[in-house]
Amino acid sequence: MVNELILNDTVIKLDHYQEEQINHLYRVTITFKVTSADYHDITTLLYKGIFDVKIPERQLSFRGAIQQYSTSVTNLYEKDQVGEFKLSLMETSD
Repeated sequence: MVNELILNDTVIKLDHYQEEQINHLYRVTITFKVTSADYHDITTLLYKGIFDVKIPERQLSFRGAIQQYSTSVTNLYEKDQVGEFKLSLMETSD
């Protein structure tokens, strides 16, 4: 299993990784935990919408955009909370 993914320069430790190709473009779906301590940094990163995606264990890198995004918790500003984020990134053709 792939254990980490890098969005821009941010390393994300993964709980789940799925990879597929659609019309010769990569789509990865990941699940990862976010703590209340990391919530602001992760959500600020995700608001960018388009990323340099690197998957070192697969020697794979591409420019990707968020296709789907969800979280199990809507307010991680409360101390000592942990939420599960699910994210699908689709390779862009540009």
